Amino acid sequence: MDYTFDNVRVVMVNTTEPGNIGAAARAMKNMSLSYLYLVNPKGYPSAIATARASGADDVLSNAVVCESLKEALQGVYLVIGASARQRNIKWRQMDVVGACSEIQKTIMAESQKVAVIFGTERTGLTNEELDLCQILMTIPGNSHYFSLNVASAIQVFAYQNYVYNTTIEFKKSTNKLANFDELENFYAHLAQVLEYIEYFEDKRPKALLMRRLRRFFTRAMPEKEEVAIFRGIFRNIKPFKKL
Repeated sequence: MDYTFDNVRVVMVNTTEPGNIGAAARAMKNMSLSYLYLVNPKGYPSAIATARASGADDVLSNAVVCESLKEALQGVYLVIGASARQRNIKWRQMDVVGACSEIQKTIMAESQKVAVIFGTERTGLTNEELDLCQILMTIPGNSHYFSLNVASAIQVFAYQNYVYNTTIEFKKSTNKLANFDELENFYAHLAQVLEYIEYFEDKRPKALLMRRLRRFFTRAMPEKEEVAIFRGIFRNIKPFKKL
């Protein structure tokens, strides 16, 4: 297994034009990416998607269709959301080059997978979808006209990822990051503890505070053992009740 590329997952959310799915598959195969996840795609499977794939039929036929973004992110250790614009809420933000650097650092441990998420053609990713991400990836472009098609954005990312991972080498790491599922359970447990100690109030609304805490912990890139320490502390305050 060439985990330099096979541990990278491209996720397309609520894609409305099947041709963009085919074009994305073509872009991925050109740059050695094989794992495509589709969250609630419209009009798929489609002959249009197959035609636009131009021979990348294997990427299309092996695409995993999911009912929710959380389902598409199961087992992932680093989640990157792509956006054409800066956001008022300051997630950890990087351009595509910086994001590819973080990808390579993460996949140096062979079993650690990465997901890069691309939103709808019209509106991109919602704030709620970005809440599930650790990094917001932007692609620089003309500030007076920037209208990058979602398949084109995937092509830019796939190319940069290929170049970065074939020209720069990092040492393998033995430290395991907490994966997506572990982090989501951690945030749910944290919210339950904060509710138990009655920390949320009108001046500290739950939604806003949890978003800020997510930003804090995603900047830290917590490892599996570090999350386990926090969960042990939380259990001494209030045992976790899975919702």
